Amino acid sequence: MPIYLCSLNSGSNANCYYVGNADEAILVDTGLSCRETERRMQQRNLDMGKVKAIFISHEHGDHITGMSGLSKKYHIPVYITNGTFLNSRMPLEEDLICTFKHATPVNIGGLTITPFKKSHDAADPHSFIISAHGVHVGVITDIGYACKKVIKYFGQCHAAFLEANYCPDMLRKGSYPYHLQKRISGDEGHLSNQQALELFQQYRSPELELLILSHLSKNNNSPETVAHLFAPHAADVNVVVASRYEAGEVFCLEDKEVPKEVMKMRKKALKNENQLSLF
Repeated sequence: MPIYLCSLNSGSNANCYYVGNADEAILVDTGLSCRETERRMQQRNLDMGKVKAIFISHEHGDHITGMSGLSKKYHIPVYITNGTFLNSRMPLEEDLICTFKHATPVNIGGLTITPFKKSHDAADPHSFIISAHGVHVGVITDIGYACKKVIKYFGQCHAAFLEANYCPDMLRKGSYPYHLQKRISGDEGHLSNQQALELFQQYRSPELELLILSHLSKNNNSPETVAHLFAPHAADVNVVVASRYEAGEVFCLEDKEVPKEVMKMRKKALKNENQLSLF
């Protein structure tokens, strides 16, 4: 069964990512309004009725704006840590509040979501790996640096939304005051283009097919800048840049699980081949 993924929006204005199979899906973060989320999903022929859960990475406004409205309108459970919920200061119906813990998988139908802690200036920030049918999709944004946990889980991905927030030269030469530059470039801030490239070059899985560069800064980065940086190193990986203005393409990753019958046939063929090689 294929896995579908789409960035509905990515950037400091709003973040919302769709990952699902033919039967169910989740949203990671809900930075768009309820109405805009609906509109963009309709544009990409994505069915809101398949969304069975919302997972919230942290409480910053560009990740939670539509959380209450979407959850209430469609009666969707919201998976959120206690620290993130308290600091969000947004209402949720009590029976729709669910929690999660670092490295403890959550099953939503045929999807398995594994949260993991990251370094960011929020109460209890997490990123996520969504797995189904042997496919692993990472949503790894808002990270100050590639810590051991990020390296571990990114290395498992067949596809990933990976932060490439800023170009260091643009940040340094731009209009942001020094204290804000330090926050962005610090260990609890955001990942730079160069840091994202280093993670990609050194720790990606040989099975990585798709990299969606995400959460680009409007003022300190550009799609052209980061695309130009990654292009010489992409090899056979499809590298694209997520938009901060519109929903992106819906990508499809094929099932990676090999049926037992196929495995038996392969083993039998290999056994026969080995036997023949003895004569």
